[in-house]
Amino acid sequence: MNCFSFDTVKQIICAAGSRHQLGEHCKRLGLSHVMFVTDSGIVQYQLHHDALTSLNNVGIEYTIYDQVLADPPDHVILAAVEQATSKHIDGVIGYGGGSSMDVAKLIAILANPQQTQALSDMYGVGNIQGQRLPLIQVPTTAGTGSEVTSVAIVTTGETTKMGVVSPVLYADIALLDAELTTGLPPAVTAATGIDAMVHAIEAYTSVHKKNLYSDMLAKQALVLLDQNLQTAVHEGHNLEARQNMLFGAMLAGQAFANSPVAAVHALAYPLGGHYHISHGLSNALVLCEVIRFNLSHAARHYAELMLILNPAAQGSDMELANQLIDRLEQHILDSGLPCRLNQLNIPEQDLEMLARDAMLQTRLLVNNPRELNHADALAIYQAVYA
Repeated sequence: MNCFSFDTVKQIICAAGSRHQLGEHCKRLGLSHVMFVTDSGIVQYQLHHDALTSLNNVGIEYTIYDQVLADPPDHVILAAVEQATSKHIDGVIGYGGGSSMDVAKLIAILANPQQTQALSDMYGVGNIQGQRLPLIQVPTTAGTGSEVTSVAIVTTGETTKMGVVSPVLYADIALLDAELTTGLPPAVTAATGIDAMVHAIEAYTSVHKKNLYSDMLAKQALVLLDQNLQTAVHEGHNLEARQNMLFGAMLAGQAFANSPVAAVHALAYPLGGHYHISHGLSNALVLCEVIRFNLSHAARHYAELMLILNPAAQGSDMELANQLIDRLEQHILDSGLPCRLNQLNIPEQDLEMLARDAMLQTRLLVNNPRELNHADALAIYQAVYA
């Protein structure tokens, strides 16, 4: 028997141009003054104007917070909450990449007038008390799946990250509008796309909470992402490919929200924390080597994924799993992403530090198909160095 519990957002709207109805959705939730959470790049390129026009059209007031940074530090979140509280907002819109949506989740819980907890009390799994304000998430990249997850990642020191994990953080509405992603540069499209593929793969091979529902989502996500990534990278205005990538990333987000990610993410986080490498690229750098490490314990699952991508593929489980690695490596190369740590000017003497920091990611490492220790982490970093 496959017994499990599955959670996700209340409503998903997947349609090009759907940002134009954002105000109507706010109205339906009974909102009158929302905080619009985004980053300076969205504002600079005016990607938010249609959404704001939609709010204006139905008389929804808004306060824009556009100071979100990649890998958002705790002080950014606290500053946003202070502004939200002073404006007496009654709802939150996350509009941007994963960082903006993560910050929006935490504002929605911390700006609730009934909330007495501090942000520092919420780190970990299931530590949020109380309810959040209404929350709508609008991704502008096809990667993190944050619009449908119950996780928010916070940078708590110079290089350390903590996760806030709670079903309370699931949004009321996730709105997927591919028109918002057509202007993404190829490198960003590639990195976020690989990130979504990692979510699907790690959800499918997770040793904790893997279930029939998450497997179904992970497989469909991986097919969509595999079939559309290169078109989205090289033909950025192909709306069909962009919508498929956005939908695939969302499905992968639903999958890993219920069957959590593992060692790829654990080894990626220190790269982002120390060198400010984007999360998607950090995942891409270690993905294939982590899969090689896991082959002794998860070759069958990787083989199943390969057969989903190419039903005509032949070979033993190990041979099929290696074909999956080859396919992923080709995606990374064809996308033009760097694939070695030394290409990013990371000193080789830092690998020991990276391995040490990766071992702190116990929340993720427990989900890996094969137990991974410090020496293993160091060997993986060394293998992808040059």
